[in-house]
Amino acid sequence: MARSEGDTWDLASSVGATATSVAASRAFASRGPDPLIDDPYAATLVEAVGLPHFIEVARGGTDFGDDPLFGATQMREHIAVRTRYFDDFFLEAAAAGVRQAVILASGLDTRAYRLSWPDGAVVFEIDQPSVIEFKTRVLADAGAAAAVERRTVGIDLRDDWSKALRESGFDPSVPTAWIAEGLLIYLPPEAQDRLLDDITALSAPGSRLATEHMDPKALTGDWAKAMTARARRHGSDIDLEELFYTGPRTPAGDHLRSRGWQVTVLPNSQAYAVNGFEPPADHLMAMVGDSGYLSARLD
Repeated sequence: MARSEGDTWDLASSVGATATSVAASRAFASRGPDPLIDDPYAATLVEAVGLPHFIEVARGGTDFGDDPLFGATQMREHIAVRTRYFDDFFLEAAAAGVRQAVILASGLDTRAYRLSWPDGAVVFEIDQPSVIEFKTRVLADAGAAAAVERRTVGIDLRDDWSKALRESGFDPSVPTAWIAEGLLIYLPPEAQDRLLDDITALSAPGSRLATEHMDPKALTGDWAKAMTARARRHGSDIDLEELFYTGPRTPAGDHLRSRGWQVTVLPNSQAYAVNGFEPPADHLMAMVGDSGYLSARLD
């Protein structure tokens, strides 16, 4: 179903199903004798959502083989690079003394449960109320306990989430580490800019932000079309062409710089090399361009 103003979803439909897809990929990359990452909760969450295709992916039962676009090895390496980037962002911020973290559109993110957080840290998770309730309940039933003080904020980011965040105990006078992982492409251009402005308004000096950097090539729609075709080849009915907001937008890094942030971009080729992987294949780079990851600091 195509996106529309005020649309809703759960973890088995629309944008919510993409969160389940990413969790299934993390579970897949966490399997085997020498896993690329370790997310011990991803498979449990995917099983609880109940979508057969993603359960098979999480269990390692889907044969991606040497898919012409994105085979099994490429899939495992991609999710490892992405997961490690945002993991390291939080760990480095904590090592620098930042004790307040916010995960925007947290979905099935399990960092509050699986990372080593310092004493006194607080992690705020923001997502739709049903998503927050689902993850909290499933992990509690599985006997999982958060490794940090975890405060949930059940609200749609299209509503006044900054007010709800403050009412949950967020302190805008201290530095914050923010992540917006896999989020901006699902926002219209003006909503992206508004989100970044709201983050800036809530950020004390020393705050940090991490998100994806999107090259204009990644916004043409070619990537969404190719990934949708790949999903269909393996039994999924997610249509990224309907879910992504493609087309021109102000690059997140440019918008943040205009608001006083110091921005660093790590292209995909370098992000792969940092993790000991070969760069993405040429046919992938042709569709996503010089995309990668972005971190910013407010001084």
